[in-house]
Parts: sequence; structure tokens; C-alpha cells
Amino acid sequence: MLPKKHGNKVVMTCTQCGASDDKVESVVLKEEVKKKGRAIEAIEPDKEETLPTTNERCPKCNHTEAQYWLLQTRMSDEAPTKFLRCTKCRYTWREY
Repeated sequence: MLPKKHGNKVVMTCTQCGASDDKVESVVLKEEVKKKGRAIEAIEPDKEETLPTTNERCPKCNHTEAQYWLLQTRMSDEAPTKFLRCTKCRYTWREY
């Protein structure tokens, strides 16, 4: 049964047969949603030398060389996300 407004009153009404009951007590419905966090892989500073480089323009300083790495941030049937880091100013951005 779900609460439905009938005129000035709230009545409990069955969603299957339509039967109703006007003896409604105060009811509080509460739903708690928890987000599932994903682990983020960090690139260690001493391992950056091994990252491949590409000719991409940095959106922050316009330098034309960046290091990149790929991460599967969504479902496995979708393409991985390409992360880029400028070799000059160290700004990091992503490419979908």
C-alpha cells in the first residue's frame, strides 16, 4: 500500500486492487544511497620517466609535449581514458 491524497485526507491505497484504508499513521520513508568509490591509481614521481610522450598541446601553457597513460575508468566494454601530463608545467588533463 502506498499513501495517496484523496481530497483533504491521505489514504493508504493498494497498488494492485485499489483498496484503501483511511487510518493513516504518520509514516517516514527514508532511503539511503551510498556511492561506491573507485580506487585511483597514482603515478609515482620516480616512475614518470618511463611514461611515453606524445605531441599534444597543453591547455594551460600551450607546450606541445606531454606524457600519457591509459586507465580503464568505466566499464570494460568502453574505451579506456587517456590521461596526459605536460612535460613543462606538469598540468594533467584527460582525453576520452
